[in-house]
This record gives sequence, structure tokens and C-alpha cells, in this order.
Amino acid sequence: MTSPYEHLFVRKMPNCLDDLVNEGAAAGVVEPPNVGESLALMRAKEVPESKIHLTYTWISECDTPVQWVKEHQHDYDEVLIWHGNNPADPDDLGAEIYLDVEGVRHVITTSGSVYLPAGTRHCPLGFTRVDRPFRFSALSLNSVYASDEHTLPTR
Repeated sequence: MTSPYEHLFVRKMPNCLDDLVNEGAAAGVVEPPNVGESLALMRAKEVPESKIHLTYTWISECDTPVQWVKEHQHDYDEVLIWHGNNPADPDDLGAEIYLDVEGVRHVITTSGSVYLPAGTRHCPLGFTRVDRPFRFSALSLNSVYASDEHTLPTR
């Protein structure tokens, strides 16, 4: 018997690079070689009922600073999440990353997250150095990813 809830599952994360308009070529920024495939954990394209857009990306080692995401803002709230891969020390990010919020630079060296209320200008986001791979996710409290410079795509 098939569950009536099966349509709510994402069993294989699809590539969602085309959604990400503030990263890489879509933003006029060279895609850093240490950024892995951008995968969709949850979005309306796979689960039409979804009210969120959640991505998952592995960030690999680098020893020279690189920028990944350009400055932008959204008309919805967003949470950015980064976490290391050391089970003995979950706070150990194994990297130094930077993120600007309203023009103020924040240097990050531990696993964590940031809540960005709608309308908050944020980024650039980049990596000063990455000693060990870590995971990065962006949780948009909106069914699709969009920003101030881009119109909302249709589902």
C-alpha cells in the first residue's frame, strides 16, 4: 500500500543551482571550485505544498579567500546554516567564513546559523579558509528562492 503522504517526501535531492540567483554565474560571481553541488532538500517544485525553500551544499577545502554569494535581500525571512563534520566537537566548523549583514562584517569559525528578517541586506558571503569540508544550508521561508534584483519565478 502506498502512503497518502508519499508526495510530501523528497527522496532524491535534485540540483537547484538554477534557483540560486545570487551565487555563481547568475550573480556575475565566479563559482568557487570548493563549492559542491547545490541540492534542494525541500521546495515547491518537488512538493507543491511546501512553504519553504531549503538547500544543502558541501563546502570543500580552500586556503585562499573566495567570495561565493553577492549582497542581496529578500522580501521573506531566511536562515543561513553552517555546520562542521567533527562528531567529537559539533561546534568545530573547521573553517573561517565571512558574512556581511547590513554592511557589517561577521567572521564565523564555529558551527551555527543566522536569522535574516525580510528586507535585511546580507552578504557578500565567502570563505577565508576551509580546513575540512562542512555543510551549508539556506532555509528561505518562502516556497521559491528570490531576491530584490530578481522577480519571483513561477512554480
